[in-house]
Amino acid sequence: MTAVLESAPVLRPALVGPTILVADDDESVRDLVSFKLQMAGYHTVTAADGCTALTVVGATHPDLVILDIVMPGMDGLSVCYRMHADPATADIPVIMLSGTATETDIDLAYVSGAEEYLAKPLNPADLVRRVGWLLPRDA
Repeated sequence: MTAVLESAPVLRPALVGPTILVADDDESVRDLVSFKLQMAGYHTVTAADGCTALTVVGATHPDLVILDIVMPGMDGLSVCYRMHADPATADIPVIMLSGTATETDIDLAYVSGAEEYLAKPLNPADLVRRVGWLLPRDA
């Protein structure tokens, strides 16, 4: 007798909402942020570094981008700056994440074009709330 393996059901919202790119070199942070956003009804795509994030932005034109500041290849500040310098992606809102919340980091995030800044460790409820402010569902 052969055993039949069933895969566990995948938890997905009935309707897929706006697409959010989550770019962070820390896989556990990427997974946590993606999971919380998916449970809140958003569709997520991910990137592990800045260069990949910029490529994904150009290819998918997400509704919002969440960027870690410190990533290999290209940091989140550079990705944000390049996004906002390109007319095709300049309108995409950005939330910056960082393990440091120095005044300089926060200022640089806003100067590069970010709409929001969140320090790690992340409060998932605060993240989902801020995403909701930037992507109102009734608009």
